[in-house]
Amino acid sequence: MNGSASRPVALARWLFAVAGLVLVMIVVGGITRLTESGLSITQWDPVTGTLPPLSETQWAAEFELYKETGEYQLVNGPAGMDLAEFKFIYFWEWFHRLLGRVIGLAFAVPLAWFWLKNAIPTGYKHRLLALLALGGLQGAFGWFMVRSGLSSEMTDVSHFWLSIHLMTALVTLSGLAWTAMDLLGLASGRSAPARFTGVAAAAGAVLFIQLLLGAWVAGLNAGHASYDWPLMNGSLVPEIDWSGGFVYTSTHDPFWLHFLHRWWAFVAVAALVLLAIRVKPFDRRASIAIHAAYGTQILLGIATVTSSIAIWLAVAHQFVGALLVLAFIWGAHVLGRRV
Repeated sequence: MNGSASRPVALARWLFAVAGLVLVMIVVGGITRLTESGLSITQWDPVTGTLPPLSETQWAAEFELYKETGEYQLVNGPAGMDLAEFKFIYFWEWFHRLLGRVIGLAFAVPLAWFWLKNAIPTGYKHRLLALLALGGLQGAFGWFMVRSGLSSEMTDVSHFWLSIHLMTALVTLSGLAWTAMDLLGLASGRSAPARFTGVAAAAGAVLFIQLLLGAWVAGLNAGHASYDWPLMNGSLVPEIDWSGGFVYTSTHDPFWLHFLHRWWAFVAVAALVLLAIRVKPFDRRASIAIHAAYGTQILLGIATVTSSIAIWLAVAHQFVGALLVLAFIWGAHVLGRRV
């Protein structure tokens, strides 16, 4: 249906607005991780969990649940965490979950309205439903991530679940932006959606690996493996313990993953430079956005390491990483319009 009831521009604006909320979610998620707040809420209550504890009795009950976690028993308890400190980390996890609910409503309610108004163009309903499903998976993956760290032996969540949670958010962000740009193209008279070209796929694969490495580095606190750059603790290549085997070391060793994340970044830069060169003749703004995003991201990565992982720099690094994904999607979409 591409008739008078179709409202591609309104749909695109809505999707860009939801993408903006996802960007905020990624920032809040970074703060939640960096303040070690993610395990402060030990239960998943989709409805009643919307409200934080409202009395001292409720706060005390939540604190007691937290005291059963390995994070409290092995780290925060011996450090003397009190109720006020618990309230601080609880806030960030509660706000992170609340924002997830807000994003769900911000997507589902307008989707239902557009659907009932028959305002969704032909071929887009399945895409929008897929994005809704991704949002639901994101919430489920978030709970699986938290649950992975709730045993008495764990002091952190699984870095695998953390990476799944973050990468799903970035895939959702990409889908929102790509679909919105397709809708704007439809409004301007281009009926065919953009296609994902071979150049974009290659650059995207390289970028995906870098983002995955970054998520593993974050989940393993591997940023603390070294605070100097370009050397790591005085050496270009750090000493790696390979006794656990190649697969285990490649997915668990903080020094090796930190090293890979540092230098694969420049492989990603090379791939993005090639993409930006291909994009420039068609849309100079998209090309500039790609260059600006990866340049800023590299500088923030170095600054984060040399600052001994200052929280505000680490959060900025994660935020610009999400902007880099959007710049990549913009450039890939520009190329995809030419196919």
